[in-house]
Amino acid sequence: MINTYMTSMAPPPVPPRLSGSHTVLIPAPLPSRSHSKSLIWFLVGVVMLHLFLSIGGFIYLYHYDRMLSIQLPSGLQGEAALRSSEKQDTSNRALARMVVDQRFRKSDKKSASGYLQWDFKHSDLRGIGYYRNSWLTIQQPGDYYVNSRVTFSKGDSERPLVSMGKLRTDDKGEEVVMQAYCNLDSNNGSALIPRLCTATQSVVLTLKKGNQLSVWVQNLSLVNYENEATTFWMYKM
Repeated sequence: MINTYMTSMAPPPVPPRLSGSHTVLIPAPLPSRSHSKSLIWFLVGVVMLHLFLSIGGFIYLYHYDRMLSIQLPSGLQGEAALRSSEKQDTSNRALARMVVDQRFRKSDKKSASGYLQWDFKHSDLRGIGYYRNSWLTIQQPGDYYVNSRVTFSKGDSERPLVSMGKLRTDDKGEEVVMQAYCNLDSNNGSALIPRLCTATQSVVLTLKKGNQLSVWVQNLSLVNYENEATTFWMYKM
């Protein structure tokens, strides 16, 4: 009799048992709270050390710069002071930009020699005074660049046309500090097209407080009194 309950299929294998030779993975424990605190304090110490080094370096550079400026030679100190003064606003410098008074050409006195009269209403004065409409009075002593331009519309048959810059240091004495000439033939002229010539002069003067400057011409009737034709200007260097 055949046993129908028998089968050729083998039973499932039994899983192997763990022996002592096999290693078992155990999860690492989390770092303790005391270890985390130590790491935080270490980072804080590094940051504070960097901050102290930065502040110390700044203080050192500040004192070093001060000591270097104190120990500079006098020549370098003067150069540094000059550069600093050049950067300052030049609006405080003494200056004068003068134009001749056009009303003076109608005066009866203009046929004689004399000093030019300035139109102070249309001129610019800063740190400089004036005396009797002709003399500019120095209020700030120093070196000044002085320029004069006198335009003549008529010639002189006997003498060359000349303008002189005169300096007065007191009420008595005067000296010529600059002069200029120009040539204009009085015989060759046209009533429709007037002939002109300009005498220009410039100089650097060392002036003291109270010194006075003016422009003198040999014949005031020969001067061209048109706008900006005859001017005088100066400024403190």
